[in-house]
Amino acid sequence: MSLFFAAGSPTTEMSPEEVKSNLFTALDKVGPRKRVLAVPPDFTRMHSQSGVLTELAWEYYGDRLMDVLPALGTHKAMTDTEIATMFGSTPRGLFRVHDWRNDIVTLGEVPGEFVREVSEGKVDYSWPAQVNKLLRDGGHDLILSIGQVVPHEVVGMANGNKNIFVGTGGVMGIHRSHFLGAVYGMERMMGRAETPVRRVLNYASEHFGSEMPQIVYVQTVVGKNAAGKLVIRGMYVGDDAECFERAAELSLKVNFLIMKREIKKAVVFLDPHEFRSTWLGNKSVYRTRMALADNAELIVLAPGVHEFGEDAAIDRLIRKYGYCGTPATLEAVKHDADLAGNLSAAAHLIHGSSEGRFTIRYCPGHLTRAEIESVHFEYGDLASMTAKYNPEVLADGWNMVDGEEIFYISNPGLGLWAYEGRFKD
Repeated sequence: MSLFFAAGSPTTEMSPEEVKSNLFTALDKVGPRKRVLAVPPDFTRMHSQSGVLTELAWEYYGDRLMDVLPALGTHKAMTDTEIATMFGSTPRGLFRVHDWRNDIVTLGEVPGEFVREVSEGKVDYSWPAQVNKLLRDGGHDLILSIGQVVPHEVVGMANGNKNIFVGTGGVMGIHRSHFLGAVYGMERMMGRAETPVRRVLNYASEHFGSEMPQIVYVQTVVGKNAAGKLVIRGMYVGDDAECFERAAELSLKVNFLIMKREIKKAVVFLDPHEFRSTWLGNKSVYRTRMALADNAELIVLAPGVHEFGEDAAIDRLIRKYGYCGTPATLEAVKHDADLAGNLSAAAHLIHGSSEGRFTIRYCPGHLTRAEIESVHFEYGDLASMTAKYNPEVLADGWNMVDGEEIFYISNPGLGLWAYEGRFKD
């Protein structure tokens, strides 16, 4: 097991030339390969810089890069425009679509006793280690898993083997991992590299990883510089846990803002190109909840949001139950076989609820007041709210608007905000 490249700091800004040189140096150490599969994130992780790295991998391997499988998880397939925007000159013909309901193989089962133990008895089921069949049966001699390490609501810190077992995972694996994280407690996990979900994924890697070709992880840490431009602060390439752990350590310094005081009113902007559903847009809720005061108001400017779930079955369940809090959601799981069979939807309902502690006011571009209020959010008119809280004018952080102090976040996917009194360790 090896770390092929590791560099980064909270102030590093890797130039395009350095990124290319660093990646090529690492791939030289990996050694010659004939059939390579790249697994980058999809367009919902556009800011990860993974598109650039995938294009560089194609430049390095040429015809030996046989397939590119974006780790869609439950998300919709990428459009040609999204592929061109994110992956540049990488040939369109290399791209495959992950179908989480049908294109799956199960490599093994993480025992129920292990899952029960790591969840402190909160769940009692085994966990199937499922991946897209291309990973096991595609005849590759290298899988390049590319992605950004950043605080995450389901697993604590995104990426590492999550990109494989969730990003290319199947129905049961995705549902059960999301639900495990939700019932264990999102606020106990976000920003931590060692969590119950990660321990389950690590068990799967250790016991069933040999079913697949060698996986080399290319991990970025991305932040905004003083000019507000996204830059690569760190890059780690390796085939072992150290690669992810080093990236997670840096991401905490770059992407985790510990605040001296709580936020009474937050305004979060959701880029319409990136956030078109509450399934994704609720990052505005997940990533700010530890910084929000009791009775705070969270205003979500969501010009691109036109649906709740990206998956039709999940959209239907969100509309049926809404973001009604943990007790009501867990009760619904007991009585509704449809919800019990879609546990990632149940997890999402828990994640997206304020648990009655603060107000979530959604200002959607393409959903009605009735639709927003039916899922237990407050409704805000996008035009008037955008006129008052103008993303063109506001700066990330504290702002004064009409004599009122607000905290503005231009992209909730880039970080995690927490009040120091609520995040003791």
